Parts: sequence; C-alpha cells; structure tokens
Amino acid sequence: MRLDKYLSHLQIGTRSEVRALIRGRKVTVDGQLVRDAGLAVGPSNLVCIDKKPVAGAMTVDYLLNKPAGVVTATTDASAKTVLDLIAPADRRPGLFPVGRLDKDTTGLLLLTTDGALGHRLLAPKHHVPKTYLATLTQPLTPVMKAALEAGVTFKTFTSAPARVTLLTPTRVEITIHEGKFHQVKRMFHAVGTEVSALQRVQMGPLRLPAELKVGTYRRLTAAESAALRK
Repeated sequence: MRLDKYLSHLQIGTRSEVRALIRGRKVTVDGQLVRDAGLAVGPSNLVCIDKKPVAGAMTVDYLLNKPAGVVTATTDASAKTVLDLIAPADRRPGLFPVGRLDKDTTGLLLLTTDGALGHRLLAPKHHVPKTYLATLTQPLTPVMKAALEAGVTFKTFTSAPARVTLLTPTRVEITIHEGKFHQVKRMFHAVGTEVSALQRVQMGPLRLPAELKVGTYRRLTAAESAALRK
C-alpha cells in the first residue's frame, strides 16, 4: 500500500496532510527518512512520525453495544449513526455495520471492514441465529408461544420456527434465523402482543458481553474472530 494511503487510513490525517508530513521530513520507514509518498509499505515495515511508531490493522472487527436513538447506517443526513460512536482513530475505510438494528433497538451490533464476512453472516442460506430479549406490553400465552415456534406467515414470507424462552410473562428470549424488516416486532404483533423494548444479545457465536456498556465497543478477540469466520 502507498505510504500516504496507509497513513491516511490510520487516521493520521487527510492524504494532503500526510503528504505535507512526508515533505516536511517527519516520516521514516524502517529508520530511513522518506520523501516519496508513493513508497510501498506493509505490516512488516516500521513507520514512524517524528520518531514515534504508528501502526494499526487495516481490517478491523468491532463489537458494539448499540444504544437507542442511533441509526444503523454509515451516514445519515439528520441522525446520529453507529459509525459516529467509533473513535476517529479506530475508523477505517469501508467500515460498516453487519445487518440492521432499528433505531430504538439496542444491543449487539458487529461492525467490520470485511465485506465477505458481512455477506456470509447476512446470507439467508447460512441461517445465522440472532437472539433478542423482548419486553412485551401483554403477557405471552402458551398459544402465542406455540405460534412463534411454528413460524409466522406474513404477506411476503413465512418466518422459520423461532426458539422462544419465557423468562417472565412479559420478558421473552427469542431466536430467529432471518433478518427481515422489523421482523421480531412483527412476529409478536402477529400473535397478539407488542414489543415495548428490544435488545439483541447474540448473533451467531457472538454474545453481548455483560461488561460492555451501552454506547461503547471493543475489538473482537482472536477467538471471536476465528469463530465468526468458520
């Protein structure tokens, strides 16, 4: 990768700002002063600015505990997006949220620069399970539960059978394998109750860590990353 592109991707500055640093004799590669912004660099090279090493991965995976009121998108003209929650130093070109949580839905959201990974996780043929905690306005009856577990028929699709665990009469854990628009809310509405709060707690092998505060994120561990890519 070009040196100026590498440094700009690491959020050191814009391409023009990075080139100014290079022209100003502030950048070295493997101990050698560099004046060529187009010099090819890679992970094995030691790049320094003012003798301070800079480093970072180009491909990143973040686990975010999404708060309510934030849009799951890369940009939005009027609303705060999940990318706005990522610190500038941690942003990378191509970073995007995998799937979508409604604006008022909270919980686990994966952000990655790995487009192939995102595609695999969202592809219907892979049936990646997604688990939610739903707070309901009316108690879930045995009949309602059975209907969810059998699969709910809508005009455009029939949901796969859900796995439903009743925690309290109005607190339910539900696992689905699709990701249709407002699907969980629509499923509960179809059987006769409404969702007042919804939190995603698991996607495939990823589980929302109890210690991860709402609105914060962290990089995936090596084990989590490997499990996702199996």
